[in-house]
Amino acid sequence: MGAVRLTTPLSERLALEVPIFQAPMASVTTPALAAAVSNAGGLGALGCAYMQPDVMRRDVAALRGLTRRPFQINFFVAPQPDPVPAAAQREAIDALARYYRELRLAPPEPAVAPYAPDLDAQLEAALELRPAVVTCHLNELPAERVAALHAAGIVVGGSATCVAEAKRLEESGMDFVIAQGGEAGGHRGSWMRDPQTALTGTLALVRLLVRRLDVPVVAAGGIMDGAGIAAVLALGAQAAQLGTAFIPCPESAATEVYRAALVDAAEDETSLTDKFSGKPARGLRNRYMRETAQGDFPRLPFPAQNQLTAKLRTASAQGGSPEFMALWAGQAVALSRRLPAGELVRELERETLETINRLEQRCVTSTPQRRHGT
Repeated sequence: MGAVRLTTPLSERLALEVPIFQAPMASVTTPALAAAVSNAGGLGALGCAYMQPDVMRRDVAALRGLTRRPFQINFFVAPQPDPVPAAAQREAIDALARYYRELRLAPPEPAVAPYAPDLDAQLEAALELRPAVVTCHLNELPAERVAALHAAGIVVGGSATCVAEAKRLEESGMDFVIAQGGEAGGHRGSWMRDPQTALTGTLALVRLLVRRLDVPVVAAGGIMDGAGIAAVLALGAQAAQLGTAFIPCPESAATEVYRAALVDAAEDETSLTDKFSGKPARGLRNRYMRETAQGDFPRLPFPAQNQLTAKLRTASAQGGSPEFMALWAGQAVALSRRLPAGELVRELERETLETINRLEQRCVTSTPQRRHGT
């Protein structure tokens, strides 16, 4: 590869060697995974959506013990629902009871508020911890929160699934916008449109946002190798964010059942479901997803439903079965491979440069030949 380097204005601002972000997947990312990606020149990440501030402090300290490179932390910004009375949860509990019995678990208990950590407390901890980057998902951060993060020297980004959301993020002061295409695994970042229908593909969404925004765009969704990275860079993205690609890495917190399900996928075997957490998310189809797919299957709002299914998901994983696990994955899951995270980053860089070089060789222009008689 010689002296050729993959750089963009955004990657240079963040002092990255390659414009590759590891997606901050809650419950899957670990300090070891984030550090390995950052040490290889990309932007490692911790998904802090479900973390209390003391856990954030512990994991960030562990991460800083493994790398001095930049990294990001991420939060869910979805509005919290009002507490759901136990009596109002009965239908959703009864719908899950047979699965609990099948796994020999005690009957599910009502979800108890608060259903998620306090966002204000998380953001205060972020100001204290001062990572290089903070990103938000599922909604926008108030402009005053963005300003406070900026005052602490933190670069701020947010996810969008449509132009309207991206413009709102830009107007709030975000430094970059993550274009989450419909191919992306995990929770849909939609908040201004129906997440079941806000599924514009990554390539189309990146191009739309690049044309409409003045801030950098990071592409996310369906990107698993260097060819995908080269494609989104060609469309104007300044970095590619990969999630599913990093789940099989030994540094992730994924169970062996989860890793095996990803690497064994033969094609796009994913669908959207809101029955695990209460909010639409893309994952590998399993028995639970198939049997709860009908629209009238009762559920609680996000994230109360996530609490209600937690023991079911854990028991399924501990029993070695993928059938009741939330196997979040993007549509290009069949391109999964088992590599250490640092090695994967270096391979992605090599593949991207190779793709760009191959395209340059194919697209060398020559003087067009005139047709006879013209």
